[in-house]
Amino acid sequence: MSDPVHEHYEALPYPPRDPRDEAKRLVTGSPSRLDELNHYVFGGARDFSRPFRALVAGGGTGDATIMLAQQLADTGAKAEVVYLDWSKATRSIAESRAAVRKLANIRFVTGSLIEFGKLDLGRFDYIDCCGVLHHLPDPATGLAALTGALNDDGGLGLMLYARLGRTGVYPLQEALRSLLTEADSIDTRLAVAKKLLGQLPATNWLKRNPFVTDHLTEGDSGIFDLLLHARDRAYDVSETNAFVEAAGLRLAAFVPEARYRPESYVSDAALLKRLDRLSALERAALAENLAGNIKSHVFYAVKRANPVAPPEPTDPALVPVFCELDAAELGAKLKPAGLLTASFEGWQSKLPLPPLAPAIAGLIDGTRNLGEIHKALKQRRADLAWPDFVAQFRVFYAAFNGIARLMLRAPSR
Repeated sequence: MSDPVHEHYEALPYPPRDPRDEAKRLVTGSPSRLDELNHYVFGGARDFSRPFRALVAGGGTGDATIMLAQQLADTGAKAEVVYLDWSKATRSIAESRAAVRKLANIRFVTGSLIEFGKLDLGRFDYIDCCGVLHHLPDPATGLAALTGALNDDGGLGLMLYARLGRTGVYPLQEALRSLLTEADSIDTRLAVAKKLLGQLPATNWLKRNPFVTDHLTEGDSGIFDLLLHARDRAYDVSETNAFVEAAGLRLAAFVPEARYRPESYVSDAALLKRLDRLSALERAALAENLAGNIKSHVFYAVKRANPVAPPEPTDPALVPVFCELDAAELGAKLKPAGLLTASFEGWQSKLPLPPLAPAIAGLIDGTRNLGEIHKALKQRRADLAWPDFVAQFRVFYAAFNGIARLMLRAPSR
């Protein structure tokens, strides 16, 4: 018996990608940026000169696979990235993208996560699974299978749909199910969906949700994936944590972290004082309820017994690394004791920066460690003691790490 989800992705690979675009840009994002996964999964201490195996489970048209494989190739890592997807159409696009980049560190496998145990793919240091588990008949079984393939000191980068930010999606999915029959073809389903989208009243919740736009920007594949998917569920913060824990994992961090901090949304001192009694998970759940526009949860997870934690910005041997930011350009733009402004789907974060922010930014080159940055700053300010530098760097780090643009790594990498 055919599976409607399999038929969906054979007909309409998602997200739509043109392999020719690889000649002019690399699609990047969280999770699975190399420095980011090192920070959250390995405490910044992973040595990529050692053999490294990564799995992209549900690789789709290749975004995570290409990003991870390219970054590993750029470092000269002894790595293999295994791409797994059950759609031959999506695999073809991903393979074409890899060919344009001449990437030789990818192994392409056609297969289903539902039958993962039969594929005999071995074990992995890192697993990326984004936008997949929430489409499985039994998401818990899928995550358990991935956990079983994970090395004890490894971790996962995951993405699950978030309910609040997708306000309007599920009522419209239900409306379309009432208008369609199982016999309707993909083309018929698309035609009906387009007609209905054109008839929506101004009061419709999807029409009023400016943060969900796939049906407007991603063509037929975007419409089908958003509104006509045969299996689709969403999770809030607490459900995400419970889902992870049931698989024998623990949640290492949501990213970008600033979106999951209540203080990103409220500044009243009396309200902030009330946060003191909340756990980290309760604070993240409150932030989700305050934000309202988080439409997917991106997070890292490790095995429950794994004690690893993201590094603290207090060790002089740690190397700060910007993710996709130019240090010199940034240093010229920042103002002392100013604010870092970043936009996330309509929400503008305004995160405080320390007086030394421009100077610190200009010295971050991916090779200098915190001790060396402090030493360079002391040449300008002889009275800058290490504790004073750490205090300022903590504020700088909280801002840029909060928007997933600054990570820390050990010098051995």
